[in-house]
Amino acid sequence: MKKISFVLSPLFSFTLISLSASLSTTSFAAPMMSVELMSSSAAAGNFSSSSSSNSVSISAAQAKKNLQATRAYYQSLIAPHSKRGAELTMLMTMLPKGGDIHHHYTGALYAEVYLDWVATQGYCVYRENNATAKQEKFRIEVKAINDPELAKNCWKPETIRKDNLFYRELLMTWSDLDFDTHTHQQLPPDQQFFNTFGYFGAVSKFNTNAGLRSLKERAQAENQQYLETMLKSAPITENAEFSARLDAITAKNSLATPSAKALDVSELHAIFAAYSSFLAKDKAAQDAIAAYVEEVNQDTKDIDSADFDLRVQTYVSRNSTPGKTFAGLYAAFAASERNPKIVGINIVGPEHGLIALRDYQLHMHMFGYLKTLFPKARLAMHAGELNLGLVAPEYLQSHIRDALEIAGAERIGHGVDIAYEKDAVQLLAALKQRKAAIEINLTSNSFILGVKEANHPVTLYLRHGIPVVISSDDMGVSRNNLSNEYILFASRYQPNYDQLKSIVYNSIRYSFMSDADKQKHLRLLDQKFLQFEAKVAGLK
Repeated sequence: MKKISFVLSPLFSFTLISLSASLSTTSFAAPMMSVELMSSSAAAGNFSSSSSSNSVSISAAQAKKNLQATRAYYQSLIAPHSKRGAELTMLMTMLPKGGDIHHHYTGALYAEVYLDWVATQGYCVYRENNATAKQEKFRIEVKAINDPELAKNCWKPETIRKDNLFYRELLMTWSDLDFDTHTHQQLPPDQQFFNTFGYFGAVSKFNTNAGLRSLKERAQAENQQYLETMLKSAPITENAEFSARLDAITAKNSLATPSAKALDVSELHAIFAAYSSFLAKDKAAQDAIAAYVEEVNQDTKDIDSADFDLRVQTYVSRNSTPGKTFAGLYAAFAASERNPKIVGINIVGPEHGLIALRDYQLHMHMFGYLKTLFPKARLAMHAGELNLGLVAPEYLQSHIRDALEIAGAERIGHGVDIAYEKDAVQLLAALKQRKAAIEINLTSNSFILGVKEANHPVTLYLRHGIPVVISSDDMGVSRNNLSNEYILFASRYQPNYDQLKSIVYNSIRYSFMSDADKQKHLRLLDQKFLQFEAKVAGLK
């Protein structure tokens, strides 16, 4: 029997390439989507892998048997009333996951790591509130405390860990731990989630390279090979004159409804052009961008390896003043042009914040304009991370559309409000036509928005042929990992194995890696699935 090593070519969304040369093209009817199976050997002949350390030599017949066995085993675990959750957890942990491409660095590190960094820095954490001294319980004090009386209210990590109740309460404050089981005096879930960043933010930039290394180790333990993380915000060098002109546009709409947001695009572009010209010539702005580019180089130093790559997105806050947002976005676009490690640009922060709602369309125009100056920039956009009740219905009508059509987003982060958008069917068709991938974050959507199970639009996207990617969002805050996101997806929506596998491949296909790196990782993923399916076939 002839032995062949398979290297599979990437296909379009929801196309899955079989590992068997004998499989004919088949259409699988499924509740969520149709998956086309194509034979790699039939389509392109036999190949040898360029990754010798991970190559797998296997007969076509055996590969087919392994694939069929994996399909059957997986299907048995997600069958109704299977009661085999532990087995599904094991399988999803073993599953090759490709990449995680909606990932926040600061929110990915667990609170325990940040507490270690508090110790390393010699900081302390306030043990109770003191309004007079402006001290807040669980807040980090980053100054040396020489006053013995003051120090009594600020504990070092070694003391914190000896007080089990305080330690547990700190973890509950710095993350979403135990939120669902403790209902007394709770904050709203969205506020609880976003507030956590204010507590550990003081140490989050302590040692970014060490933090990224720890995240790489976790990713590799989950059989992941690529990480695209939103690392840090772009530098802001604000000009008072131009910022004032931008700020004036929305100042009169402090509590604006979407209908009050009509913008004069020609006026906006004139301001954008003048502000961009200033920033392009301003030494302080250019020095800040150069320093940021080098900082990212140091942060990511020696992270990449033969079987793992890290790339970063830069971003701005959507709850800053218009002037600051534009200055930061200009820096983000300029930095992405200068550093190949910076592969994408985003905008972050609660989408339902007053400034975020008021200035949403203005922000999209900023992205769209800067894209004309920096045409190679890649855009992923938090958009539609909203739900009815969190905001008024009027705010659910156009956020995803504006991100796609005004800003030019290639990927949409969350996209939860799609069903409420104006002319949603046409918008779904536009997303499909443009091959805009949707980054699905089941845990955070459930916690922040209360959107889960049948109400989550992941099935809507899949039915309309739109590529989706399973991602983790802020796993440290959510006390979660990428494997569990796949467990939730599999157990809640019962995709067949071929659908699941195709979605894993999407995490590489729709990443912002270079084409050469993408091809490398697709070949590596091919090999990982050969190994995975062989192992699963051996399970009894």
